Amino acid sequence: MHARMAGRTAIVIGAAQGIGRAIAHRLATEGASVVVADLNAQGAAEVADALPGEATSMGVDVADAEALEALAAFTLARFGRIDILVQNAGIYPESLIAETSPAQWQRVLAVNLTGSFYACRAVLPAMQAQRYGRMVFTSSITGPRVTASGTAAYSASKAGINGFIKTAALEFAGFGITVNAVEPGNIMTEGLTAGRSADFIDAMTRSIPIGRIGTPDDVAGAVAYLASAEAGFVTGTSILIDGGQTLPEGKS
Repeated sequence: MHARMAGRTAIVIGAAQGIGRAIAHRLATEGASVVVADLNAQGAAEVADALPGEATSMGVDVADAEALEALAAFTLARFGRIDILVQNAGIYPESLIAETSPAQWQRVLAVNLTGSFYACRAVLPAMQAQRYGRMVFTSSITGPRVTASGTAAYSASKAGINGFIKTAALEFAGFGITVNAVEPGNIMTEGLTAGRSADFIDAMTRSIPIGRIGTPDDVAGAVAYLASAEAGFVTGTSILIDGGQTLPEGKS
C-alpha cells in the first residue's frame, strides 16, 4: 500500500478496539503519524504500540472539552501539526424512551454528539493555521437511515452528527478543511457480538444483501479515502457502509 499520507498527522478518537483500531492501523499503514485516543488508556497504548511508523496514545474522555484541548496540544507538541481528525468514540445503550432517565439521555448525547463538537473545536485552530484538514466522524445507519425501539438517544445523536458535518463543512471550506462522516451498518466488532446468540448473528447476516456482516476494515477503507488528499472535493456528506442493508423497501 502506497504511503499517500506520509507527512500527515492523524488523531483517532475511540481507537482502543473495533472500528477505531482498524482506522488507526489503516492510516498508519498509509504513512500517517497517529495519536490513538480512547477512554481506555491502556487499550489505546496497546494499539499505538502495535502500529507501524510513528504512533503514540493518550487517555481521553471525548465528553470532556478540556481533555480534547489537551489532546490537541499533546499532538502538536509531539508532531507539530494536526492534519486528520477521526472521531469514532461512541456509546450504544438501549433503553425505551419511557424508561430513559434524563441523565442517560444526556450521557449518550455528551459522548456521541457533543464529544464530536468538542473534538472538532479542539483541532480547528491548527487546521485553520495550516489551511488544510480532514475531519471524519463516525455516524451510523441508525438515526439517519433507520431506527429501532430502544435507540432514541443513540439515533438522535447520530442524526445530529449528520447535521453537524454539513454546517462545519460550510464554515471550514475556505480553510481547505473538509468535514465528512461514515455511516456503518452491522459491523463485526466486540460490541456487536456481545450478549448475542449465533442464531441472532445468522439472522442479521441474512438481512444484508451482500451476504455478510461488515468488518472494521470495510469502514477503515472509507475513512482513509475521506482522510486523504484525493477527497479534497468531497465535503459535507457521508458514506454509507452497510452492504445494502438499508436498500430493501420491505421485509420478505
